[in-house]
Amino acid sequence: MKAISAASEVIMHFTIKLEDGSVADTTHNAGKPAKLVMGDGSLTENFENCLLGLKEGASSSFTLAPEDAFGQPNPDNIHYMDRRHFGGETPAEEGAIIAFSGPQGQEIPGIITAVSGDSVTVDFNHPLAGKTVIFDVEIISVQ
Repeated sequence: MKAISAASEVIMHFTIKLEDGSVADTTHNAGKPAKLVMGDGSLTENFENCLLGLKEGASSSFTLAPEDAFGQPNPDNIHYMDRRHFGGETPAEEGAIIAFSGPQGQEIPGIITAVSGDSVTVDFNHPLAGKTVIFDVEIISVQ
């Protein structure tokens, strides 16, 4: 049985839950495990550190504080936009998650947190920023 090291390629199922037990993300819905190359930046260093040393077939659960998971919300990531930029396929509705184009053309998801008159408040913080999360993993293979 191989153990996960800093250079491993890992196939695993994972579930990220909030403290109240609600599921924020899971690979089980798709029925397909995730593939991860350690150090490729798809997981934060803190998430990767949780995996180090786990062996094939292992299941584990880690509770991560906001600083160790998705960070604290950053007030600079809250933007106020003119309502005329919305409509059609992107209605300005509270709670809607909309993909915006970033400076390099990448998609950046933002959640509309308020609509007031002609002003729309969009929060670009990660939806799990500021939250303690429980990271459940089931290691399928380690290369």
